[in-house]
Amino acid sequence: MTMDTIETIRYAGPAFRAQTDPLTHRGFAGRLLIALRSLARQIDRMLQRWRGRLALLEMTDEQLKDIGVSRCDAHREGIRAFWE
Repeated sequence: MTMDTIETIRYAGPAFRAQTDPLTHRGFAGRLLIALRSLARQIDRMLQRWRGRLALLEMTDEQLKDIGVSRCDAHREGIRAFWE
């Protein structure tokens, strides 16, 4: 009884690149797009922090007590700049 062998997958140049992110191999335009995506993610994180801090300012004393935050701490956190 003979067994068939399994062919090994080997790097074959451009065919391998098609499986990865094609933008990493496109020079300046690809790097620019990657940088813009990174910037967009950073801005999104800053906006999420800002919205969370605004929500703290809008909470009642009972809600703050439930999460274990004093009004003073909520105010101090709420007035911080969104990039901090």
